[in-house]
Amino acid sequence: MKHQSVFKRIDFLPKTSTKYKTYSEFLSRQLTSSIYSNIFSTFAPIMRILTDTQYIHQLVAEGEHDHQDFKFEISDARKIARSISAFANTGGGRLLVGVKDNGRIAGIRSEEEIYMIEAAANMYCQPKVEIETQTFIAEGRTVLEIDIEEAIAKPVYALDEENKPKAYIRIADENILASPVHLKVWQHTKKEKGAFLTFTEKEQNLLSILKEHELLTLNQCCKRCKTSRQTTCNLLADFIRFGLVTPIFQGHQFYFKLNEE
Repeated sequence: MKHQSVFKRIDFLPKTSTKYKTYSEFLSRQLTSSIYSNIFSTFAPIMRILTDTQYIHQLVAEGEHDHQDFKFEISDARKIARSISAFANTGGGRLLVGVKDNGRIAGIRSEEEIYMIEAAANMYCQPKVEIETQTFIAEGRTVLEIDIEEAIAKPVYALDEENKPKAYIRIADENILASPVHLKVWQHTKKEKGAFLTFTEKEQNLLSILKEHELLTLNQCCKRCKTSRQTTCNLLADFIRFGLVTPIFQGHQFYFKLNEE
């Protein structure tokens, strides 16, 4: 069905006398109509309604990234809890269940997968995570879209096979175990607002060492500063919070880099 324009063309003259009190009012109405017409013509293509298949294809075309992950099937609620933890700790995201890693639509196999996702969010995440589940029919197959909002209070933990809580973060298309420094960042963020950073000999020493080396791991920082792991974690966490240092994930481990002034 074609969209019909909601804007009627106004004849320039002489019918104005029956509709407008003054010629200025006529020009004003013409200008307003023209503005709305331009807005409609600009946004109408964007506002068109997509079919389920078009919508899923649009999401799949984005590929897997920081805020989207494909899941062929749900066979382990604990593994899904890791993805939920990662998204909740890193800006939120979505799971597309029934989509293969290569983007091909396979569809979910049973409704049991929905229950496993709910179990992952409610039973295997600490604290529980609110999720939104929507079902779409794409290419004749059922695809689940699971939306996870960013957690207000971080971290969100996922329970492993031994029921030990572990926090994850999302980097590119991977769920990565959060480092001890990340945990300290979240812990320090919960402190009272208005906190400030003091520069004692320990802070100055670590900053000097980071300035001498492009990238350093947590253990390398501890050895070069001759400080305990806990002390170094606290220092790096504060540096990250105040924008002095950036954590970089490279070669399956975290490095820390001093930001350029």
